[in-house]
Amino acid sequence: MDSSEVPRVRVWPFLVGDALLLAAAVFWIVQSRPPMGAAVIWGSTICLVAGAVLGVLPFWLEYRAACRRLEAATLAEGLSHARHAETVARRIAEATDNWQAIHDQTARTAAQAREIAERMAAEVREFTAFLQRANDAEKATLRLEVEKLRRAEGEWLQVLVWILDHVFALYTAGLRSGQPRLIEQLTQFQNHCRDAARRLGVVPFEVAPGEAFQPDRHQTPDGQTPPEGAVVRETLATGIMFQGRLVRPAVVAVEAGPGTVLRGGDSEPAGQPGVSAAESGEAAAVAAREASEAGTVSPGEGRGDEGRV
Repeated sequence: MDSSEVPRVRVWPFLVGDALLLAAAVFWIVQSRPPMGAAVIWGSTICLVAGAVLGVLPFWLEYRAACRRLEAATLAEGLSHARHAETVARRIAEATDNWQAIHDQTARTAAQAREIAERMAAEVREFTAFLQRANDAEKATLRLEVEKLRRAEGEWLQVLVWILDHVFALYTAGLRSGQPRLIEQLTQFQNHCRDAARRLGVVPFEVAPGEAFQPDRHQTPDGQTPPEGAVVRETLATGIMFQGRLVRPAVVAVEAGPGTVLRGGDSEPAGQPGVSAAESGEAAAVAAREASEAGTVSPGEGRGDEGRV
């Protein structure tokens, strides 16, 4: 309720009564003759006290009404707070129920997520094991294929070296024959064979006479290292390079000094007439066979050198 609508105590009747009582007391005192009697004293006193009470009474009534209004307002505010507290309590209860429902839903979701994670982990392990098995099988297959390819490569390399050795033996025999037309034809035939082998990465090489002996590229028929300063006198079997690496050193005859030639551990004068084609082929075969036994020449190369005899 608005304060302007609150009824107020009318003050003027009390003030009029107070004035009348004061006037009666004053009139009573003035009209009395001294000495004043007890009636006058008591009457004037009662009028004065009654007038004072009437003068204070409206204000006291207003103060009491204001106190009651304050108590009512405080009570109304307390009731409002109580209602608000009830509303808050109800909302807290609803929130608690909702939180409990959310907690239960979260627990179910976490359990489902854990189950899904376990299934995914199991599937990942199975898939990893499957990939490992497939990888191992593929590696085994590739390893087998690589071994087959290496074996096939070694076989065709041996065959090719064997053919080149025969061609070189034939070319050397043609040189020993001294027939220019035959030498020209054999030279062309050997060059064509070497060009075909070079396309496969096989490069035979000869050592020029007079070249210094190199242990890492040359070898003697008996496999022994010649004296220092020895030079190549003749190539008995060509060296073989395969894809840039040395497969077989060249088998050469060397001479350690003027008038001395080392061939299979024997020496002969440098001025001795040249050996025949058969003797050269036999020396090359012996050199290839000894190098094969020493582990530096492949079995195919040994077969090729033996075919020169």
